[in-house]
Amino acid sequence: MKATIWHNPNCGTSRKTLAILEESPGVEVTVVEYLKNAPSAEKLAQLYRDAGISPQQGLRLRGTDAEDRGLPQASDEEVLAAMASQPALIERPLVETEKGVRLCRPQEKVREIL
Repeated sequence: MKATIWHNPNCGTSRKTLAILEESPGVEVTVVEYLKNAPSAEKLAQLYRDAGISPQQGLRLRGTDAEDRGLPQASDEEVLAAMASQPALIERPLVETEKGVRLCRPQEKVREIL
């Protein structure tokens, strides 16, 4: 099974999720450091749609200016555009497999799609 993780190596939850993926037999992991290679608004929309959450639910509030900018109340399009241009606004980690997508907070959520 292939798995892609949108990863921040400075985040403990992201590191723990990556460790679960790497320790899972038969999982081929692709790591995308999203702060260096931000996903497009279209890719983010697809990830959140497949995860069954709204872009606002995927918005990182802690350590960002998202609330000051009114993003929690903004339209999906505005949130996605902000995330694509400022990837620190993306809550992490997101993991995609053939079984679906999860925002892995807590990291054990990744097991739902393995």
